[in-house]
Amino acid sequence: MSLIDPPGHIALLRLSALGDATHVVPLVRTIQRAWPKTRLTWIIGRGERMLLDGLEGVEFAVYDKKTGLSGMRALWQQLAAQRFDALLQMQLAARANVLALGIDAPLRIGYDRRRSKEGHGLVVNRRIPGAGTHVLDVLGQFAVPLGLEQTRVEWRLPVPQAARDWADEQLPGDVPTLIVSPCSSHALRNWLPERYAAAADHAARRHGYRIAICGGRSALERQTADAILAAMKEPAIDLVGRDTLKQLMALLERADILLGPDAGPVHIANALGTKVVGLHACTDAERSGPYSDRRFTVNRYDEAARRFLKKPASALRWGKRVEFPGVMALIGVDEVIDCIDRCTAELRGQAGSDAPLAR
Repeated sequence: MSLIDPPGHIALLRLSALGDATHVVPLVRTIQRAWPKTRLTWIIGRGERMLLDGLEGVEFAVYDKKTGLSGMRALWQQLAAQRFDALLQMQLAARANVLALGIDAPLRIGYDRRRSKEGHGLVVNRRIPGAGTHVLDVLGQFAVPLGLEQTRVEWRLPVPQAARDWADEQLPGDVPTLIVSPCSSHALRNWLPERYAAAADHAARRHGYRIAICGGRSALERQTADAILAAMKEPAIDLVGRDTLKQLMALLERADILLGPDAGPVHIANALGTKVVGLHACTDAERSGPYSDRRFTVNRYDEAARRFLKKPASALRWGKRVEFPGVMALIGVDEVIDCIDRCTAELRGQAGSDAPLAR
């Protein structure tokens, strides 16, 4: 299959999740820089569409996984009149592979054989190189069969002014702020509430951080936030369940540090230029940690693999999760505090100073 240069219309298929959607944006920017007149249609999940609303130069076609096959048929009908020069099938799930069947494109780019699963090879006819470990770098390989190379990482996520105004009201002034986003959609990735509380109390007492807790509207997120607040000795602002996705972006943009597990807010914060103290044991930080800077991320993935799977991390397939009860207890409070201290020292620009952080 050969590609028209420049192509007239490219379809990107990546439904979820929030963090992975942010990882696709640099690929979008790479294509736009090379071919500014090429149309881009991104087949995407509902929440991810809300996150990226306003991304210039991209048309969105939303598929809600709750609608099942009927939703797929509706999407196929919506796109029936479209003739794509290429489809970038960037999601390995069986649902996404079935969805790809109904998209008309002569060039159908997918993952390398080592990473393929769930019938992925049946819906693609060109594969990306097997290079890269981090999800963002692997997604960047989808440029290669197009004849491009992702040589720089650029996000420029769309944050509306109304969301920034709302965030200013919740976190007023130039007060150094650490946001705790304690929950992932995978509950076993979540750290212990009393440990979040201890780390947040240290950040407030030692460095003068204002502490805010963010999260969605689920019962688990409410219960986790309540447990953290009950265990904390220092005051904290409770923003759980109060923001939209755009408002969350604006909050993360205002923060100096985000503390959280492998979940969407970590990757959104990183894309917005906020420092991240990441917590990894279920997943490998080298694959799915904050892309720009993992120096302040705790990575207990190899220890988790050895303890729960009886194998070193190097023996596991790419993307393998070690999700077992108690796995996140491998992360201690002291090592998270050390990450906060080192990150703060860098932000302050005076390593070793005990003076309160000043912007």
